[in-house]
Amino acid sequence: MEPDKILIDIRTCELKMSQLMAEIQRLQAEYPDYEIFLDGDAYAIVGRRRRFRWGAGASP
Repeated sequence: MEPDKILIDIRTCELKMSQLMAEIQRLQAEYPDYEIFLDGDAYAIVGRRRRFRWGAGASP
């Protein structure tokens, strides 16, 4: 499993909340195979590659 990608470091970021939300939406579109979320421990917006589950009838 690959480590989380730090996309925006909140400590050094000078974006306002509305700008930050717009940037998160852009990142979600740019990285559709990643979950984009706020990591409180890292104090950053990070991306984590999604894990897909194989449904009934699907093969790995």
